[in-house]
Amino acid sequence: MAEQRRPLVSHIFTADPSAHVFNDKIYIYPSHDIPHDGEDNDDGDEYRMEDYHILSMDNLEAECVDNGEALHMKDVPWVSKQMWAPDAAYKNGIYYLYFPARDKDGIFRIGVATSDSPVGPFKPEENYMQGTFSIDPAVFVDDDGRAYLYNGGLWGGQLEKWKTGKFDPNGSENAKDEPEVGPMVGELAENMLELKGSYDHIKILDENGKEILAGDENRRYFEDPWMHKYNGKYYFSYSTGTTHFLVYAVGDSPVGPFTYQGKILEPVLGWTTHHSIMEYHGKWYLFYHDCELSKGINHRRNVKYTELKYREDGSIITIEPYK
Repeated sequence: MAEQRRPLVSHIFTADPSAHVFNDKIYIYPSHDIPHDGEDNDDGDEYRMEDYHILSMDNLEAECVDNGEALHMKDVPWVSKQMWAPDAAYKNGIYYLYFPARDKDGIFRIGVATSDSPVGPFKPEENYMQGTFSIDPAVFVDDDGRAYLYNGGLWGGQLEKWKTGKFDPNGSENAKDEPEVGPMVGELAENMLELKGSYDHIKILDENGKEILAGDENRRYFEDPWMHKYNGKYYFSYSTGTTHFLVYAVGDSPVGPFTYQGKILEPVLGWTTHHSIMEYHGKWYLFYHDCELSKGINHRRNVKYTELKYREDGSIITIEPYK
């Protein structure tokens, strides 16, 4: 199969792709970048996404189709702005779309919408998922049918403002010699619409079993969680943010702890890097974005994919995106 390292669509700007296989067809759930002339900042105010367009392909050689608007923020009662990176899941005969957005107080929450079709339209719940905060939801349904929500992002994603369990507008990252502020995980209830129980920070460990430190920017968690299972092990992958790597850690439980293993993807053109991993017909693929179409404008991104390969010991071979 040919390597697909060109933008999947070019008529709109898409980013943050969450890729899934439903009924042997590939569906990509990206965010939708809206072009504007505003400036970039560390709070992510340049990312003004308002809706979701779901992409699909009959197979990896087929044309990528934009299935139109599946959900708009005007249809979600609790949202004020910025519907950022989403994910989707299928269970109970229903397709679920999980998305972050700012509530009326400007606090990021996780919402959920449902449909009987993988491309929508999706009907949102009246309120966000109680107890959730921050951005970048990723949902993993394990072999036993239990489902888990992963999420969290620093800076504009507000994760560091929840260290005490309550929102602190002045909250900051931990000191560089302290453990990082880890991402969140919570098991979902059977209805997939709410948390079943606890909602906890994930621990990511170094080779000595110690928590990754906040100052270890080559390995620390910043945003963009993803979970996949390979040969019975749980692979938790994420973006390091400031150093622009996609990296991964491995564990024996879907809620961690996970031990850091290495890089998945070297930096791409643009500040953000965001991904998902899926299996299709016995091979694995990395979906990601860069700013090729806009020649580097951070809030005008485009989705791509490439094959992901493992060594015999289960380690992932690092991908260099432009070689």
